[in-house]
Amino acid sequence: MGDVEQAGTSQYISFHVAGGEYAVSILGAREIIEYTDITRVPMMPPAILGVLNLRGHVVPVVDLAERFGMPASTITRRTCILVVETHIDGALTRVGILIDAVGDVLELHASAIEKAPPFGTKMSLDHLLGLGKVDGKLVLLLDIDHVLSPDELLAARSLEPAAAST
Repeated sequence: MGDVEQAGTSQYISFHVAGGEYAVSILGAREIIEYTDITRVPMMPPAILGVLNLRGHVVPVVDLAERFGMPASTITRRTCILVVETHIDGALTRVGILIDAVGDVLELHASAIEKAPPFGTKMSLDHLLGLGKVDGKLVLLLDIDHVLSPDELLAARSLEPAAAST
C-alpha cells in the first residue's frame, strides 16, 4: 500500500489502541462495526481473538494491542472492530482488528509523512509506512499487510511448554 510514496494527498482512518494513535490507509479499510461476540478458535496465537460472522462471512479478529506486545485490550463501550482488507497468501482477505476507539479521517500530504526513525517505537519498522504529522502530534501509519501477515502472527505465538509425562 505505498501511500507514503505517493505525491499529493492520501487519506487514512485513525484509531486508538493501548493509549497510542494509529492509522491505516482508507483504501484498505472496509467498515467499522460495534464490538460483538467473537468465537474463539483453539491453538491460535494470543493476538488472534477468534472469528466473527459478518453478514454470512467468517472474519478473523486480531487484538492489535496484543499483536504489538502490549497487554490485551479491555472491552469498553467504545471498543469496536475495524474491518480491513489485507493480502493473505495472494488473496485479498477481510480481517477485523480490535481497537479501543475510532479517531478521524486524516488527509495527509506527502510532506506531512516522515519516514519512521530506527528507534523510539515498540514495533518493527517494517510495520510502519511512516509517521504522520497531525496538529503537532505524530500518528503511526501502519502497513496493515505486514502487521496482519500470517507469518508474523504465527511467529508471535507464545507456545506454552508441554507438560512432561511421567
